[in-house]
Amino acid sequence: MKEGTVVEQSGFQVSGGAAERYERYAVQYFIGPWAPGLVASAALGRAERVLDLACGTGVMARIAASKVGEAGHVTGLDINAGMLAVARSLPAPSGASITWVEGSATAMDLPDASFDVVVCQQGLQFFPDKSAALREIRRVLGPGGRALLSVWKSMGPYHLAVGNALERCVGLETATKFRASRVGLPDEDALRRMLTEAGFRDVRIRPSAMVVQLPSIEEFVLGHLSGTPVAGAVGALDDEERAALAGLVKMALQPYANGDGVAVPDEINIAIAHQ
Repeated sequence: MKEGTVVEQSGFQVSGGAAERYERYAVQYFIGPWAPGLVASAALGRAERVLDLACGTGVMARIAASKVGEAGHVTGLDINAGMLAVARSLPAPSGASITWVEGSATAMDLPDASFDVVVCQQGLQFFPDKSAALREIRRVLGPGGRALLSVWKSMGPYHLAVGNALERCVGLETATKFRASRVGLPDEDALRRMLTEAGFRDVRIRPSAMVVQLPSIEEFVLGHLSGTPVAGAVGALDDEERAALAGLVKMALQPYANGDGVAVPDEINIAIAHQ
């Protein structure tokens, strides 16, 4: 989950058609490109049982299903019903069946030791009680099970530009809500400490970087925002105000211009830990 495919009551909440637009913009450009490498890092084996925690619209779950095969099983859990509705509507992959579950990461209605692997892409920063969520992850893992989590390493130039434009054109409250997925992120030391305190062993953390190619910013930024928790505030702007917002983002990203769009760097921390 989830800018990640992430959803907790105090975190990344969208409603209505926003979840579909989240899949179209955020997943395609910010979440999806990382997913194959993250699943590969989890080193899934055939017939393993996998939980995709804060699954959002399910990009990690679908890739995992193809890796564990028909003898395996994948569960996608998210607190946001709209995200799960989109996940269920997308074509099922070949391989394991996927069960979609609505629920909280901090109190999962799942049996002890019911998974071999838990993956959580961009979910941790949204959980209202991170320690409780990590303890829950460890609880549902079987002996020798492993967890893979990713969190953004920094704000990144695109999100910095959009946050600044929102603050100027809409207001600080809206900008703060947008920035929530990228502020207060646990660094490598904090991640290691949190996982260790939750009882995990053999904790390994590494950074990873990628350049993300975005299309025409004037069109992209407004589409992207329509699939985020600030969709309502941006939708309330008139045409001139929306154009001004997009123009500010385009101006800030001029150093990253690449053809009709921009190529912006992004980076994450990846943590792997054992039960």
